[in-house]
Amino acid sequence: MNPMLLSIAALAVGALSACLYLLRRRWPDAALALMASVGLAALIAPQPGVLPARTFTLHTEEGRQSPPSTAESFVVEGHGLRAAEWHDLPARPIRWREPKAEMLWLQFPRTVALGRQFELMVRRADAEAGWRLQLLAENGRTLAEATARAPANELSLAWLPPVSEDMVLKARLLSASGSTIAEGPVPLRVTEPVRLQLRGRFAAPSFDLRVLSQLLADSGAVLDWQTQLGKSVARSELPSEPLSAPNGMIVDSAWFEGLGASARAALLDEVGEGMPLLVLGASAAQQQVWQRAVALKLAAGEKDDMRQVGNQQGRLAMPLAPLAPVGEGPWTSVAKDAEGRPWLWQRSWKKGRITWLGLSDWHRYAISQPAPLAYWWQSVLDIALRESSQERGWRFTDPMPVPGLRTELCADGFAAGTPVTVDGVAVPPLQRRPEKAGSVCTAVWPAKAGWMQVAADGQAAKLHVFGEADWPAWQRALRHDATALYAARSRSQPAPVREEKTGQLLQLARSLEAWMWAAIMAASMLALWWRERR
Repeated sequence: MNPMLLSIAALAVGALSACLYLLRRRWPDAALALMASVGLAALIAPQPGVLPARTFTLHTEEGRQSPPSTAESFVVEGHGLRAAEWHDLPARPIRWREPKAEMLWLQFPRTVALGRQFELMVRRADAEAGWRLQLLAENGRTLAEATARAPANELSLAWLPPVSEDMVLKARLLSASGSTIAEGPVPLRVTEPVRLQLRGRFAAPSFDLRVLSQLLADSGAVLDWQTQLGKSVARSELPSEPLSAPNGMIVDSAWFEGLGASARAALLDEVGEGMPLLVLGASAAQQQVWQRAVALKLAAGEKDDMRQVGNQQGRLAMPLAPLAPVGEGPWTSVAKDAEGRPWLWQRSWKKGRITWLGLSDWHRYAISQPAPLAYWWQSVLDIALRESSQERGWRFTDPMPVPGLRTELCADGFAAGTPVTVDGVAVPPLQRRPEKAGSVCTAVWPAKAGWMQVAADGQAAKLHVFGEADWPAWQRALRHDATALYAARSRSQPAPVREEKTGQLLQLARSLEAWMWAAIMAASMLALWWRERR
């Protein structure tokens, strides 16, 4: 029975008893009966200001459920809900009973440019030595494979796509004995690469510059290259075609230090308008110039300080430049070596950005390890020369869209209210989201698995929708992570309270400790019994 109704009943009985005593003009007995009833009502009443919450139990392993928004707490049995489902609910306390089951996490780019490596990383909760990760083509042919030589929870592989097309590859996890742990689709779009257009200005000729020039020329980049060989001698490499839209500028530190004040200011104004600038720091010698011009504090590092860079294709050991950035300030490290030591620094400059490369002697790998060197330089250019201002384009943040579940489509460079079509059908227009600064988003509920065509204002893209039965262990992991985030969010919110409108007497009763009311009730009843016995 409801405790509040019992409390009200106790007060009513006490008031009736007091009225009967008053009719007989027994004032002390009426007061004792009323005090006893108040003490009993206070003991029966719920905690101050709070009534039992309405709890909803979620059996998340029995299929998709729609919990009511009116529930004041949840009991979650299973791995929980996806992030899109939790996002629509207010923060509520939860009790979580999660079963033990295999979980894994996949991480891979959905789109790569032709000539770029596709990297797939798989992480498992519990893993042993000898398990393997395979990447298979659509016809079942093995494209790449990696094996865990020691007990490791993470395993990754790389593959270079040969053509630009939309494909659905397959990833397979095998145990040390060869049995299949999990497998599922891996969608990938390979697009035509954007041809680089770069300007280069150098005053410290070196083998490093020659190797960099050759790497860029082999990639088809359009170069406007000028190298100062002496006070009055310069070598120029004119572009094969006009630089209509330069992607950025590469300079060495010696050339920057040799600029006059007006030329340096003009260069920084150009960077401030949005042109990315990459500085090769190996030839830096004038610390004061960098401190005054771009607030970069340089200091001499340790002799023979080497950095291990590269990826699984090969590790490259390169020495740190004689002068390297130190201290706090607007400059932050954007790339670190295998031991967590920085070698690439960056800062924003109005609408643009400046990047400082603090390594040298990469020319030593031009013959011995050309592929790892090219991949490393590719990563440097990706970080340094990406557009500072937001480009027009789509951004799909949902790691695993599935049919029937809301997924968010976000875009950069579009105005709010821009119409959107999905597979030729109009959906709600793009709107701003407070949690996604600078982007506009819309939400869709995919109807079926497969490629989904998204378009807005002439900008089209494709998003692959997974099947509901694809990657069950990955789906469990995504639900686990989303439920853990929701639990953390609910802990930061106050517990829901349902206030009851009660009289001043009951509110006063709730403010005292239970033992006090028990003592008052007992004393009143004993006194009333004693008076009745007399």
